[in-house]
Amino acid sequence: MERLVAAVLAAGVLQVLLATADDHYLLSRIAFGPCANQNAPQPIWDAINKFDPQVFIWLGDNIYGDIRRPFNFLVKERTIGPWKNAPRFIPSSSSEMLSRYNSAKNVPGYLRLRAKAKVVGTWDDHDYGLNDAGKELSAKTTNQRLLLDFLDEPQDSPRRKQDGVYTSYTFGPPGKQVKIVLLDTRYHRDPLSSDGSVLGDSQWSWLGKELRGPPSAITIIGSSIQVISNLSGTTGPLFYMESWGRFPKERDCLFKLINDSKRDGVFFISGDVHFGEITRYDCAAGYPLYDITSSGLTQAVEKVLPSPLRFIVRFLAWFTPSTMRVKNQNCRYRSCTYGEPNFGAIQIDWDASPVNLKIQVRDINGLPVTGVDISLSELQAWNRTIKAGQDQRHCTLEVKLPWIVRYRLAILVYSVLALLLLALVGLICAVTLACRVCLRKRKTD
Repeated sequence: MERLVAAVLAAGVLQVLLATADDHYLLSRIAFGPCANQNAPQPIWDAINKFDPQVFIWLGDNIYGDIRRPFNFLVKERTIGPWKNAPRFIPSSSSEMLSRYNSAKNVPGYLRLRAKAKVVGTWDDHDYGLNDAGKELSAKTTNQRLLLDFLDEPQDSPRRKQDGVYTSYTFGPPGKQVKIVLLDTRYHRDPLSSDGSVLGDSQWSWLGKELRGPPSAITIIGSSIQVISNLSGTTGPLFYMESWGRFPKERDCLFKLINDSKRDGVFFISGDVHFGEITRYDCAAGYPLYDITSSGLTQAVEKVLPSPLRFIVRFLAWFTPSTMRVKNQNCRYRSCTYGEPNFGAIQIDWDASPVNLKIQVRDINGLPVTGVDISLSELQAWNRTIKAGQDQRHCTLEVKLPWIVRYRLAILVYSVLALLLLALVGLICAVTLACRVCLRKRKTD
């Protein structure tokens, strides 16, 4: 208990010191991650602590605060299927949310991280209060206070007085500054099917000022949902994931704002989807825009299946077309996605000429599973160095693919289901025929 108290006190002192030292604190190691179920084991903190980040960024689903009901399709309240008549997720009370935050805050590995690194963050849907929720959630004001308490946000912080948890931080001396911009993709977001607003008017105005403000060598934009990738364009109608691609007008506005601001060194980090990947879009600004997705610290798509069957997830990830995904020799699997627990790691070599960025998704042991090395000179609006072949590769949006390519996952799944159904019908017919033959033989006997 004494060690726990000491760690918490040390974390509080460190947060105050770093908050006052942002202007000259040279930042070279950043870790980030989302999707940490407070009730699940969290051994990944050992790898994060070994990486020794100076700043850790929460990207949402920092807890799972809503209540997930089981799949039911034969009872009065059915939560799955075309006959669904009840929601699968429901909000929990504020006291239960607080309890879950307290559990998350006192995970030993996370306590060790808080004692030596500055922790910042935003939220996604499950810590916002409800799966896939947007501006319609009535508890968002209360839940905003709970998140900011979890992040040890000062009581006089502007974040406690505004609608939404968006914010920014700047680290480092002039010429070597890193700006971290954290978006709120929940508080003002319109319904998923609306193609309305993701950020809302006030946040858009704020973001414009941030990007047009004083320059920084590097600008990291943190979004809880993916910005570049739009896998929903190729996984539908089987299932749909949240992303900026579900709001194409808003995403175009975001890209235009970055392009018009002439800001150098911009890239995205994101979470939400329960796997890691790196995507890239070459036709939005004067240089390639990267989106490094890490998800999640405990939640991962491969964990839904037993170990011997996880190759199925990897095959489907490879088979699903993705025009924006970066595929190179740094990938552990052919799909260049990673469906087990992971975190994001950013290393900045300020002594290199030009400055070099090593950005990776790392596994539970701290080993890289996919990554990119980027020269900061490549992320300059005035120095477009992309080759024509690369332009074409990372400029075709998923929704613009030929239909047979775009829907090949659905075609595969439906074909397999049809074959299984035919096989089942054939088996039933064979058994029925065999039974009839046996009955006839008995009567003959």
